[in-house]
Amino acid sequence: MEHCIDADATVAALDKIVGRRGTHPGFIRCDNGSELTANALRDWCRFGGAASAYIDPGSPWQNPWVESYGSRVRDELLAIEQFDTLLEAQVLMADWRSEYNEYRPHSALGMLTPVEFARQWRTNQAQPS
Repeated sequence: MEHCIDADATVAALDKIVGRRGTHPGFIRCDNGSELTANALRDWCRFGGAASAYIDPGSPWQNPWVESYGSRVRDELLAIEQFDTLLEAQVLMADWRSEYNEYRPHSALGMLTPVEFARQWRTNQAQPS
């Protein structure tokens, strides 16, 4: 199904990110969902040298960025829209995500948009020390 993700899809997404960045992360913070606690992800972490840092159940303060994002999605999209089809939900979510990442400055990022912040970060990483 297009709207589900399992451990194999999670590992494939991580491989794609590592392919772009060229390095494995030092650790992965994740909740206790089945797609994040499966052997496939544990093996990926072990072979790539990444530690896993699990969020305790019922402890959203251990991952405030995702909780903040989730709260915004709920308040600004999910609570005010009624989706009649999966396609409608996908289009509206893509529009909201684009606005959130490309046009809305974030105080936690020095009033840059996430796209601007990522571009600036990559530029700073590419410059020799």
